[in-house]
Amino acid sequence: MKKFALLVLCLTIGITATITAQSDAKKANEQIQVDGPTMELETTVVDYGEILQDSDPYRYFEFENTGNQPLVIKHAKGSCGCTVPEYPKEPIMPGEKSQIKVRYATNRLNAFTKTITLTTNEGSDAKGMKRVLTIKGKVLPKPTEPEAVPKSAPSIFAPGQ
Repeated sequence: MKKFALLVLCLTIGITATITAQSDAKKANEQIQVDGPTMELETTVVDYGEILQDSDPYRYFEFENTGNQPLVIKHAKGSCGCTVPEYPKEPIMPGEKSQIKVRYATNRLNAFTKTITLTTNEGSDAKGMKRVLTIKGKVLPKPTEPEAVPKSAPSIFAPGQ
């Protein structure tokens, strides 16, 4: 009986602590609301996986402005010429969603990891805030196609061979 009472007491204390912690976290999140634009990215890494040479070069980074002022992406730059980002030039209003379109040169073989650096108007600094996005994957060579008809084989177009 004592063990049962002790078990009930421990469960009650655990449940109370969990509810209190969740309530405190919710209050902290509400108080963190910053005045200004806030870029909330779905992910900062996009994995192309294993793809064939010259396949679809485009991938997207989805984001939302969860702040209370327009978000402006001032600049986006790839870590090399093989990584080209396209970003919205117009301000993204509070609550709006948009995307960064990235093109990787899929004619280059082997594994790759490249970055895109964004400069936004977030934060209190006049220079803005920098964010780094990453793309990665592996480009495999295209399979070679066999010849349609061997040159030495007879053909219906070349009778008498």
